[in-house]
Amino acid sequence: MATRSMSSYDAIVIGGGHNGLVAAAYLAKAGKRVLVLERRHVVGGAAVSEEVFPGFTFSVFSYVVSLLRPEIIRDLELPRHGLQILPLESTLTPLPNGDYFAAWADHDQARQELYRHSPKDAEAYDEFGRLMHHMAMAVKPIIGMVPPDPTSLSPKDLLGLGRLGRHFHGLGDDKFCALFKLMTMSSADFLEEWFECEPLKATKSASGIIGTFLGPRSPGTAYVLLHHYMGEIDGAFRAWGFAKGGTGGISEAIASAARTFGAEIRTEAEVSQVIVKNGRASGVALADGTELKAKVVVSALDPNLTFLKLLDPHELPDDLVKGVRQFKFRGSSGKVNLALSELPDFTCMPGRGPHLRGAISISPSIDYLERAYDDAKYGEFSRQPYMDVIIPSMIDPHMAPPGKHVMSCFVQYAPYQLNGGWNDAKREAFGDTVVDTLAKFAPNLKSAIIHRQVLTPKDMEDMVGLTEGNIFQGELALQQLFFLRPLPQWAKYRTPVRRFYQCGAGTHPGGGIMGASGRLAAVEILRDW
Repeated sequence: MATRSMSSYDAIVIGGGHNGLVAAAYLAKAGKRVLVLERRHVVGGAAVSEEVFPGFTFSVFSYVVSLLRPEIIRDLELPRHGLQILPLESTLTPLPNGDYFAAWADHDQARQELYRHSPKDAEAYDEFGRLMHHMAMAVKPIIGMVPPDPTSLSPKDLLGLGRLGRHFHGLGDDKFCALFKLMTMSSADFLEEWFECEPLKATKSASGIIGTFLGPRSPGTAYVLLHHYMGEIDGAFRAWGFAKGGTGGISEAIASAARTFGAEIRTEAEVSQVIVKNGRASGVALADGTELKAKVVVSALDPNLTFLKLLDPHELPDDLVKGVRQFKFRGSSGKVNLALSELPDFTCMPGRGPHLRGAISISPSIDYLERAYDDAKYGEFSRQPYMDVIIPSMIDPHMAPPGKHVMSCFVQYAPYQLNGGWNDAKREAFGDTVVDTLAKFAPNLKSAIIHRQVLTPKDMEDMVGLTEGNIFQGELALQQLFFLRPLPQWAKYRTPVRRFYQCGAGTHPGGGIMGASGRLAAVEILRDW
């Protein structure tokens, strides 16, 4: 096909996921002429809402929000563009014996429920909450900084390391030791130092395995727990919410802000490669042969696609190519979206009630989670999986027809590297396992299902370009954090190709609907400008 050359931009952002949109909004706000190119028909990447079945709208992939940085909400004036976060105020953990464990937003109610299971844990819970608040505050400045390179002697890196050292020194001995434990321990071991109630420990430790190919007893999962604990809504840590309209509502609000600042956004515009001349990015080539020029090109794709698909690996340093090929993705999560004719009726707490407006966690014990991981370790999906379930239509009725409901089931483990590979039969078997597991706690569920959508990590890779279906664009493992994310020397959003940058969740500080990678990348791009 003949090449068609078109007008030039200050910056082209590849990928309309929420990080790409955040970077575009900040660049456009600074007065740059910005174009966002998105392969799909809708922006948002994994943060999208789609009417999968007539009348039923789902947050197809990502489904809850809490990590979205307050400074981004403020700088981009996202509430003006329709962003509305509705709180998820409880977590119900049904138990096999017909009982339940519930975490409620109301402090007194939560304490009473804890006391019912363990008076000791009820006494420890407030102290644990204070510690985790301090730990979230300790890590919060790191989330908002460009990672300094500890091997560099540049003044900027030395200043950054100095600030970091002073920050950690200011924590005091007790808090520093607790932070070190959180960075190195397993979520199960950390929580067992505090609590004895099994469903409490399991439900909390589940936050440490989300999006990782690790079990609750694997070292490093305590940090992932903390990463999720940094969820903050209106200044309240560990607050989780649901975006009105689904997670696509967040992406649409950011896109609207970017357009207000002058950014142009094109969908169904797949980029095939970054055009490099004399070691410098000069634009992009689309799959249809169109070439677009730009002074700066920014990739919101994961490190594998950014370096090994958009660029010719032969143009990159060998150690970078080797490092990207060794970067751990290992998608481990599946998603089952259900359209229901009626609400699920949980045996442990029958009928309609506030518990259906929060999360439902299938995590009765740490051993249950570890056994689910055992299946995945040997290449099978979990026979009894961990699930984080919400019913968005209970919070936002517009997502389903009157009297009907949508249910979102985030599931682990569903390994990308399944024995024999994923196919239609295995996808359906995985979906059946999820429904069968839930039906043990809500027996009416099977008869209530009108439609279901089952997504494996392979589906996520094919649909939204997440390598191996990893929802964080790379595991949040210790060797892939801060100045090591995605690689040493390339953790500051730059690449070996001049004027070509990275801004996806594969960079610091990582995954979740956070937007921090997009904002920090834009800050660095504007600094270079």
